[in-house]
Amino acid sequence: MPRLLVFQHVAAEPLGTLDPLIRQRGHRIRFKNFERHPDAQLNVDRYRGLIVLGGPMNVEDHPQRPHLRNEMIAIERMLEQGKPVLGICLGAQLLAHVLGAPVRRNEVPEIGWYPLQKTAEGVADPVLAPLQAETPVFQWHGCRFDIPDGATHLARSAQCEQQAFRYGDNAYGFQFHLEMDERLVERWLANPAYREELAGSGLPHDADAIRAQTRQHIASMQQQANAVFENFLDLVGRPQRRFTLPSREWA
Repeated sequence: MPRLLVFQHVAAEPLGTLDPLIRQRGHRIRFKNFERHPDAQLNVDRYRGLIVLGGPMNVEDHPQRPHLRNEMIAIERMLEQGKPVLGICLGAQLLAHVLGAPVRRNEVPEIGWYPLQKTAEGVADPVLAPLQAETPVFQWHGCRFDIPDGATHLARSAQCEQQAFRYGDNAYGFQFHLEMDERLVERWLANPAYREELAGSGLPHDADAIRAQTRQHIASMQQQANAVFENFLDLVGRPQRRFTLPSREWA
């Protein structure tokens, strides 16, 4: 029974709709929750894949949050072993940084629903194939990654050019949140810290507008997201080639 390792940064940002898909395949999930256990030891050798979730912190916070550096070392180890890695939002930024790319503030935050456009490479990508060439996705971020050298740029938005990338055959970074359902969106909108971030963002829409757009778009996104996640999970346990990674400048 393959075991998957999941890095979770805060309780408010769980696996969401990914959780039942993983369990339906019979995979065992091992969570490392850094909100509860910031000093958790990270031995990834026993696991067949890694999923790194989002969180309100940023890559630049790693001097004050040592678990972020520990996570990057663990991501590096998984990549060296040729195992599948999926980074979502903060997780994608950590993955990109491990691969030598800078993580910066985006010009404007993206909070709510935004059209995502796949690149030509994204259209041909075997994992992202179920996503329409242009489709609304849920976002909540103020930072962005650059596309790492040697990686394939898969998707963009009007507000943020770097939305998704693939490194090798089985490492993916998604800036957006395909794992959301309506209940999780509402959970974020009800969270005081997240409400404060939205209120201070300067964006023209409020929580009620996001709720209305969620009712409009969530079913379509979930259908596509489930197929994307199933494609990623197909990579778990498949023989992969190992990589020689960039020098560890981020350390």
